[in-house]
Order: sequence, then structure tokens, then C-alpha cells
Amino acid sequence: MDPALLREREAFKKKAFDVPVIETKRKRDDDAGEARKKPVKNGGSFASAQKALDSNITSMYKNVAAGSAYKFGVLTKIVQHLKKKFQEGEDHPLNLDEILDETSQLDVSAKVQQWLLTEALPNNPKIEVTADGKYQFKPPLKCRDKKSLLRLLKQHDIKGLGGIFRDDVIESVPHAERVLKALDAEIVTIPRQDKKKVLFYNDRHAELVVDEEFQKNWRSVAVDGIDDAKIEEYLDKQGIRSMQDQGVKKSIQRHPRRKGQRKKLNKKPKDNEHIADDLRTYDD
Repeated sequence: MDPALLREREAFKKKAFDVPVIETKRKRDDDAGEARKKPVKNGGSFASAQKALDSNITSMYKNVAAGSAYKFGVLTKIVQHLKKKFQEGEDHPLNLDEILDETSQLDVSAKVQQWLLTEALPNNPKIEVTADGKYQFKPPLKCRDKKSLLRLLKQHDIKGLGGIFRDDVIESVPHAERVLKALDAEIVTIPRQDKKKVLFYNDRHAELVVDEEFQKNWRSVAVDGIDDAKIEEYLDKQGIRSMQDQGVKKSIQRHPRRKGQRKKLNKKPKDNEHIADDLRTYDD
């Protein structure tokens, strides 16, 4: 056999012997890499499960919100119906079945009816529950006609309680528009900045004639956005002192002493004065 071929054969065997060791190590490294990749695959499954859970929670929330909206829709319809009946002069109370019949809501479930009876209607500030368990609209003001409304406005004026919102009158007095029209000469309407109207009693005995020039000067002075501190500072610059500490000072009343009456002094005993007779002097 050719020595050159033998040398090539030995070199080939040596190379073949070394190759399996290297391939085995790579295989182990590949297996370790696959093991490290498995948690990533499991993590993907967890993300999918979390996504499905979030979807279920969102669906449940939407169902609960829809159920709450439906219940409060039923309650709103009941309050509006009782309010309308009251403003039209029909203030007799109704039970729940009569209310649901008049509002065309007889298909309300027993669960919603229980909620209306135990929570919604008794706790609603615009619903009043009668002694026999029936329901009627509860107005914000205790006045039902023209005379009672005028009496209430006079009381507010005398006691300095201010005016009454026109919206409260509309809710409290049946046929309120006609009543307000009849009392137009007895009422003063003042609009607020939020466009709400306030009603005051028009006390004709308190009417004053104010000179037009004074009214013009008064309206020309803009005090929007000026607080008390700025007003006081302006008055000080103009040489006008603000009214501070100008109240009536209460003097402390003291009982006058009678003539010949002297103040009694508490005499304290001097040192050893109380045993003066028992003291003795001893000579050395």
C-alpha cells in the first residue's frame, strides 16, 4: 500500500475521531437553547389568557353598566311622571303598580321592582312616601297656590332670607306660569350670572327715589374682580380710612364700692408669731 495513502487514511481517521466531540457539544448547547426558549412560549400562552380575561371583565362591566342605566332610566321616568301630575294639579299618591301602569313599564323585572321599593323610591329626594306606602312628588317649596307663594316671599323679605329660585316655584306650584303672571306686580325678578332667575317680594313701602345722576355714576364704577383688600388699599390711597374697629366698645361694668367699705386683706401670720408665748431664751 502506498505510504502516501496510509498517511491520508490516518489523517482522515484522526479528523473523524475529533468531529463527534465537537458535534456533541453543539447539540448540548442547542438543547439548552431550546430549553431556554420554552418559557417564552409559555409566556405567550399566559398573555393570551390574560387578554381573554380582560375581555371578559370588560364585557361584564358593560353588562353591569347597561343594567344600571336601565334601572335609573325606569326611575327617571317615574319621577318625571309624578312631577308632571303634580304640576297639573293631580297630587293623589299612587302605588308602584299604578305608577308602572301609567308609565307603560309593566314589563319591569321583579328584581328592578324590588330595587324601586326598597332603595330607589324611598331614598329619592323628589319622591315622598305616604303612610300607606304610596308615592307622590315632593316639591322643594311648601306653597300650593298664589296666596301661599306670596306669603312665603313676604316671610323671606321680612326675615332677610333672600329670594326664591323661579325653578323651585315652577316645580312646587301647580300651574305656576299662570300664578306668576297674576303676581307680576308683587314680584321682582332678578337674573343671576348663571342665568337662573330669583324672585323677590316687591315691598312698595321700601321704594326710594334715587337721582338719575347718582344711578349713572354708580353703574359707571366697575368692581368686577376687585376684592375687599384692593378696595381698602384704594381707599387708603385716596385718604379715606376704611371702617375698621369702629364698633361700639363694651365697657367692663364694675360694682361701685360703698363709702367706708375697705378692701379686706388676708393677713398671714408672721414667722413664730403664733407661738410667741412659748418661746424662751437660753443663755450659754
